[in-house]
Amino acid sequence: MPAAALALLLVAAVAHATWNYLAKGATGSVAFTFSFTLLAQLIYLPVAIVAFAITRPSLGPEVWLFVGVSGLLNVLYFILLIEGYQTGDLSLVYPLARGTGPALAVAGAVVFFGERPSPVALLGAGLVIAGIVAMSMSPDALKAPGATRAVGFALVTGLCIATYTLWDSHGVTLITPVLYNYGLDAGRALLLAPVVLRNDEGRASVAAVFREQRRALVGIALLSPGAYILVLAALTLAPVSYVAPAREISILFGALLGLRLLGERDAPRRLAGAGAIVVGVFALALR
Repeated sequence: MPAAALALLLVAAVAHATWNYLAKGATGSVAFTFSFTLLAQLIYLPVAIVAFAITRPSLGPEVWLFVGVSGLLNVLYFILLIEGYQTGDLSLVYPLARGTGPALAVAGAVVFFGERPSPVALLGAGLVIAGIVAMSMSPDALKAPGATRAVGFALVTGLCIATYTLWDSHGVTLITPVLYNYGLDAGRALLLAPVVLRNDEGRASVAAVFREQRRALVGIALLSPGAYILVLAALTLAPVSYVAPAREISILFGALLGLRLLGERDAPRRLAGAGAIVVGVFALALR
């Protein structure tokens, strides 16, 4: 993997783990997702305008198709993820969702795109996935109230991650990462608006999010788009079968946040799994 792609993914990993930590405490998944998406549109509008002025992209039907479908997949992803966080530990849901995603994405890249990762890269991907499983498959966590439901949400979230990763790996070749991400965020806001704002209760939920969850709202609106723009940029530099597992080094930061700030238990096993992820990422970097 090119050093530039790895550097982008490392920065994205810190941002991604941080916004997931903030999302752990969020309530009202649909209203919250709509609210931070709307705020992100406002925050990143100047960046999108500059990117458009510089690149002058051709916005043909194929661009709109890829951006629109990606927006729909991301709506589903955020709703499932936040629902999972409402029933399970960050250190259970986050690693399991993120581990399922790259495992399926690597398989999909081989089957659909004809990518042929080197043996070292496949070993690295295997270590990343094994580390993720080790971090999330705690007997205590699986016996906790709501664990089965949380695992279900995490696995379906992982399927969404794999699907949009494969989809976006082509979409980002059509338009610059900043504009692609801005477009899919706009699509997400448009898809959710009729659901959230259709009645007084929905509008009250949005107002409550802005009033009561301002810290999480602003943090996620800043970090979530920024993290994914960096991932999209990495996809323009390296194959999906390398990027999908490597970006999951964010799980190391997520585990540390869960252990230190949320008081989640079983540190040795989770840190050992995180160590396997780090080794796997370095193997991917070596090709």
